[in-house]
Amino acid sequence: MVLSWSLNFVFGKTGLAYLPPLTLASFRVVLASLLMVPIYAMYLWRANRRGAGERPGSRVRFSGRDWKTFVQLGLLGVAGNQMFFTVGLNYTTVGHSALIIGTGPISILFLAWALGLEALTVKKLLGMGLAFGGVVVLAAEKGLSLQSATLRGDLITLAGSLAFALYTVLGKRAAAVYDSVAMNAFNYFAGGLVVLPVAIWQGMRLSRDVGWRAVAWQGWAAVAYMAVFASVVAYLIYFWVLKYMSASRLGAFSYLHPLFTTVLGIGLLGEKVTHSLLVGGGLVLAGVYLIEWGPRENQQEDNTA
Repeated sequence: MVLSWSLNFVFGKTGLAYLPPLTLASFRVVLASLLMVPIYAMYLWRANRRGAGERPGSRVRFSGRDWKTFVQLGLLGVAGNQMFFTVGLNYTTVGHSALIIGTGPISILFLAWALGLEALTVKKLLGMGLAFGGVVVLAAEKGLSLQSATLRGDLITLAGSLAFALYTVLGKRAAAVYDSVAMNAFNYFAGGLVVLPVAIWQGMRLSRDVGWRAVAWQGWAAVAYMAVFASVVAYLIYFWVLKYMSASRLGAFSYLHPLFTTVLGIGLLGEKVTHSLLVGGGLVLAGVYLIEWGPRENQQEDNTA
């Protein structure tokens, strides 16, 4: 999962060299939603063979409350997170994007505390301050101005990270009720329907301006990778693990993103290691390490449905 999402930064940057950000983002979401159709069909076939309800979470009928949950999580985890991520990546670097998303566990901890799922200690607060200080250093690399392309991309990426953090905390409760395949299928169906008008609009513009055949294979390969691996495969793993692991523990795996993607960005995209990247990255990693170091005090997530 972490490797799929880390490579997603590199494929995203590659795709943005051939496709506009809204085109790449909307095509990714809609394609992933379409891919979930045969996966869910296979899920239903297997559920019918073994008998619906035989395994916890293997439900095939849903109530109005269930649909509300699907729409809510689809808007946050699919439409919001993935659209913001891709558009934000267009205006910032792989290193910046990865480090900002690396602050996601901080948002998850804060939200879990606000919902009474986890204690918020002085150590964790200090860690939050250090990590968000690192984000400020990254955003300030080209000046703290709205005219800075890097700052614009950083803020858009941060919005996507916050959406995914909320998706994780709310999804922790849903994970005890729904199977990973069913949950992801309907999350993507909801997110795909929201993004579909944007995808149609972008497809018409692409056909009118340059033509679909004018897009190099690298652009379509990026769309395919982002839909198959970074969306379908990674999300199925994420929601399945969320059933058995607390939100903050699972969020801690995001700490590996800056390490993986920075190395990949330097090695594959020719990005340079700057002073701000080192300082900001160091603060982010120090902050999230401080939050997770030692025992987790009064953590209640594992026993909360």
